[in-house]
Amino acid sequence: MSLGYRSPLQLNDIAALMPQRIRTENAYVTLQASWKQSLSSYLALSREEQERRRRWLLLKTIGTAYGWMGWAPIVLFAGVLTHLPSQAQAHPPPLSYGILLAFLMFLTSLASSVAGALSMQLNADRGMEIRSGLIGIIYRKAMNLSPESRRTQTTGSISNHMSVDAEKWTGALNTLPQWISVPLEIIVALWMLYNQLGWCALVGLFTVVGLIPIQNKVSDIFSEIKDTKLTTMDSRIRLVTELFSSIRTIKLHAWESAFKERIARYRTLEMGVLRRFGKVYAAMTFIFSSTMFMSLLSFSIYAAVGGPGATPGKITPQVIFVSLALFGLLSKPISWMDHLLSDTTSILVSTDRIQHFLLSEELENNSCNNQSSSQHQIPGRDEPHLAAISVSNGVFSWSEPTQAPIVPTLRDINFALEVGSLTAVVGRVGQGKSSLISALIGDMYQDQGTCVHMNGSVAYVSQEAWVMNSSIQDNILFGQPLNQARYDRVLSACSLLQDLEVFPAGDQTEVGERGISLSGGQKQRLSLARAAYQDADIYLLDDALSAVDAHVDHHLWNTLLGPNGLLRDKTRLIVTHGLHHLSDMDQIIIMNNGTISDMNGFNELLASRGGFYQLYTEFSSKSKKQTQSNSARKDESQLEQDISDADGNGVTSINTSGDVNTTTITATGQDKAAEPNTADEKMVEGGVGWDMFMVYAKAASYHNIFMVIFLYILVEVAQVSTSYWLRFWPDSVDQGKYTVVYFLIGYGAFTMAYVLFNMALFYVANIHAAIRAAQHLHDRLLNNLLRQPMSFFDITPIGRIINRFSTDVDAVDESIIWNFIDVVYCLVAIGGTLIVISISTPQFLVVMPPLTLAYLYIQQYYISSSQALKRFMSISKSPLYQHFSESLAGVSTIRAMGATARFIQMNEQRADISAETALAFGISGRWLKIRLEVLGALIVFTVAFLAVLARSQLGASVAGLSLTYAMSVTLDISYLVRAWSEMSNQLISVERIEEYAELREEAPEETDFDRNLPQNWPSKGHIVFSHYSAKYREHLSLVLKDISLEVQPGEKIGIVGRTGAGKSSLTLALFRMIEAAGSYWARATRNNAGGTILIDGVDIARLGLKTLRKRLSIIPQNPTLFAGTIRQNLDPFDELEDIELWTALERAHLKDYISSLTGGLSFEVASNGENFSVGQRSLICLARALLCKSKVLVMDEATAMVDVETDALIQKTVRKEFKDRTVLTIAHRIKTIMDSDRVLVLDRGYVKEFDAPEVLLARKDGFFYSLVVQAGAHS
Repeated sequence: MSLGYRSPLQLNDIAALMPQRIRTENAYVTLQASWKQSLSSYLALSREEQERRRRWLLLKTIGTAYGWMGWAPIVLFAGVLTHLPSQAQAHPPPLSYGILLAFLMFLTSLASSVAGALSMQLNADRGMEIRSGLIGIIYRKAMNLSPESRRTQTTGSISNHMSVDAEKWTGALNTLPQWISVPLEIIVALWMLYNQLGWCALVGLFTVVGLIPIQNKVSDIFSEIKDTKLTTMDSRIRLVTELFSSIRTIKLHAWESAFKERIARYRTLEMGVLRRFGKVYAAMTFIFSSTMFMSLLSFSIYAAVGGPGATPGKITPQVIFVSLALFGLLSKPISWMDHLLSDTTSILVSTDRIQHFLLSEELENNSCNNQSSSQHQIPGRDEPHLAAISVSNGVFSWSEPTQAPIVPTLRDINFALEVGSLTAVVGRVGQGKSSLISALIGDMYQDQGTCVHMNGSVAYVSQEAWVMNSSIQDNILFGQPLNQARYDRVLSACSLLQDLEVFPAGDQTEVGERGISLSGGQKQRLSLARAAYQDADIYLLDDALSAVDAHVDHHLWNTLLGPNGLLRDKTRLIVTHGLHHLSDMDQIIIMNNGTISDMNGFNELLASRGGFYQLYTEFSSKSKKQTQSNSARKDESQLEQDISDADGNGVTSINTSGDVNTTTITATGQDKAAEPNTADEKMVEGGVGWDMFMVYAKAASYHNIFMVIFLYILVEVAQVSTSYWLRFWPDSVDQGKYTVVYFLIGYGAFTMAYVLFNMALFYVANIHAAIRAAQHLHDRLLNNLLRQPMSFFDITPIGRIINRFSTDVDAVDESIIWNFIDVVYCLVAIGGTLIVISISTPQFLVVMPPLTLAYLYIQQYYISSSQALKRFMSISKSPLYQHFSESLAGVSTIRAMGATARFIQMNEQRADISAETALAFGISGRWLKIRLEVLGALIVFTVAFLAVLARSQLGASVAGLSLTYAMSVTLDISYLVRAWSEMSNQLISVERIEEYAELREEAPEETDFDRNLPQNWPSKGHIVFSHYSAKYREHLSLVLKDISLEVQPGEKIGIVGRTGAGKSSLTLALFRMIEAAGSYWARATRNNAGGTILIDGVDIARLGLKTLRKRLSIIPQNPTLFAGTIRQNLDPFDELEDIELWTALERAHLKDYISSLTGGLSFEVASNGENFSVGQRSLICLARALLCKSKVLVMDEATAMVDVETDALIQKTVRKEFKDRTVLTIAHRIKTIMDSDRVLVLDRGYVKEFDAPEVLLARKDGFFYSLVVQAGAHS
């Protein structure tokens, strides 16, 4: 704390504070051992008994593992309260006795403070240990979920288990033991009340007992509300995660408003839940104010019948003020009951949610030893031989086998592969090719009779490349030690060497989240390099060459995967859609409708003249594969040499690393080095000022904030009035001025006013202020993020965005308003109390200034460090969530390659940093608690001491009143500083939301110019680039340089070039995903860069982004589907009739398949479209394009991930259905653009060639011809 007061804290300043037992690795061991024991006992019970005990299973586990800490004594000074009225009697005890009592009050307060802080710290340590253990269990469980569980447990919901549910346990052990301490405090208070009021105190007992069933009912209501809130929040976070994970696709289709509406529906449900909570809480304020009614009834009965040693109607100062103090003592645990119920409900609901997740089904071990060595019959061999891979009686499903019969995804799978063999898996889209690979790596359910043998280590490359947010080298090594010789061979074989030359830090370049700085082909080659470096025995490749250009495909086959490649001695099973490599295969597996329809060598399959023969001869005749003879290779080498000799001014630089760039084009090293791929998260230094509170107040409405303050003043006036009213009771009744009934009616009126004002206060605060602020801030955050340019998302990890929508929004929803209420309550209460004390004991005004300065100094001292610690705590969560999301995205690769243990360790490291910051922040709170309560004890001592000294001048009623309020102001001032500090810390969430809500937006969605745009624009599809240049972000190099070209209406243009050539950048410019470098929206200086793009004579820079993007259509390289129905994926705005959707699906060759699904158009698509193959997703994206009537279509490698037959169907559809549209096609397969009207060749952002393909092929020294040669297709 001292270090933070002198200078800003750094993260390494708190590294040594956390005990070893709290570290995730150690906490997991403790909790997992108890969980296994509890689970074993649970599973042994009958199903009925399991249902009965299910809710308490994890809670029992935690209690068994960690035990419950004791509770600190809260009322150590209760014994001296009975002596307070004696100070106001006519014959008081000696002065020394009074001073002794005052000193004892100070000591007991001090002891209570130290004991309470120690207990809280011990409990907080245990709570943090439980949180660490839960994070460890949740992560391990997530890495081992079954296919069915992975579909039902989304990334967003699992992240919530870590960010919200496990977090509840950090304070749980300071909450749950109060169910022991609170009843004891109530018993002590009732016993002391009985000593004062006799059996009249039983009113309090009856009240407490009567509240029990009501509190049980309220507990059930709160539990249901919390459960609903968390469920709706899970759904919202899932949708937000999906939205920003696929933000590029959503922006290209101008679907932001559709997703915003879907998120708004979930948010409305959340607000409805909070509104219900606010109403229930406001109503329950009547019950939680029951001590006011208890005192009213008790005094009424006491005045009527009397108590111990008193006659009926005899009310003395001793009775009033001791009883008031005791009722205050009783009100404390009763008022805690609402918070206790709410907090306990949250803990139980969160624990139940975690338990439900932990009971989800896990992957089952294979039914036979997966790594055993055994002899199997290899096709073509007479005797059994050692098989690298063998499957017998294979039946696999994506859905869990149940009692009802299901149709398995794969059936009757029987095959064996020889060690070192090269095998292809081919078949049409949706026939089970990728499922076969998934079955081998254990990602599918197996039938009981299924036996899978994998004899050796496995390396796996998925169809959609997965990379880590780390350096190029770390991605390739994947936890293995560096072997420089092998590393260099892998880089060369995977065509990465020349990419490294342009990366700013070579192989130490950070690739960003989801490989944001890499092209699709670069990510795929990086995935291949990772697998190749592992030096595994078996390589499973799921269509790993689909994302690379043809010439890169040629290189990778020759140097890595083929018969003469780096992996030639390894067993390779490759799913492929390319026919040109099949002649090199040892054998080919043909998948048809989930079964192996045929399996044999290439020549044998051709000789059989079956389905494979027809498929191969039909499509290979269109693009004959170059012969693989040595003479042909020699001719090719000579041809390439001729090209190099003919044009040494650039053609020699053409390399084999070209592929499609779907995201950010890599710029030159100097420029890129100045701008990292992932921006560091900002952490503001210093305190959170009034400006953040004013942001919150504006969001909540200044009127609502004023009403909260005004109502609290009325509450305090009513409360002080009750005390003052009682002050005059004894003397007035004794003098006969007023009757007892008169004072009881007055006291009852003030009590009722207090309760009603309280109810109104909480209604306004929770229903109006809190919900309005929550809705406003969430909507501002969402709306502004949706209006950010892609350059923002390119450098911002998704974890940071999700952290704001989960942790920070949750703080706005449920925490800040309560902190504000507490601050206002304390300020108003302290103001009223100081007025009372100053009037009762004017001498107290002398010590107030130094005490006030001491409080302010401690507050400032605390805030200097606590806000830095709070920011550390917020920032440290983003890497944890980011790594978690990254792990779930690549879980199949991680498991298949045996890296689960290493990723668990990485998760533990991030969790430990998060725990360190949270623990340090908690310790700072305990530091504050002790110092504030010591000052509070000094205030009690001062007032008591002054009261004793001035006992002759003070009446009994005045002395009692002054001491009663002195004891309350101690708690109020301490609570004010804590509440103010906590509100300042919670306002950091507002600060973080405001940071993103204030980011500068991209160009407007709509402009005035849009109003004059014809309804059918573009009606022709005439595109003109005029001296157009663009860059992705300020300070980066241009990726498009002085582009000038013209595309005629209805013309079909093929676009080719190497990695970084600007192919995708050109198409993104059409959609204004990147802006002209000299435009206002690009925020660049006008350095002769810029230019224009005209579509049908309209400068697209004058249009709104939504207007422009809705008038164009695109089929992206990475086909993206969203959770929801087929209809929602095709028509998110629900504008089209069913017949239109079915027609589009029929033209996209998907009608029969969609018709076979349950519900047809209403069939539910899983998150990320996981229940569809990549090829099927591509066809759905084609159907989307068919539904869009735009005259301009961009196909960004749309057929890269489908088989050749489906590719041919798509090309046929494009030629037929888009014959009158302008089509721009980026292609890997050279043959797909050979029938284009013209081919555009780009290199490093410049137009190199633009002409008909036959013209370009005639130029033997041209760029296009060289690319064809490198693709192995020049013949």
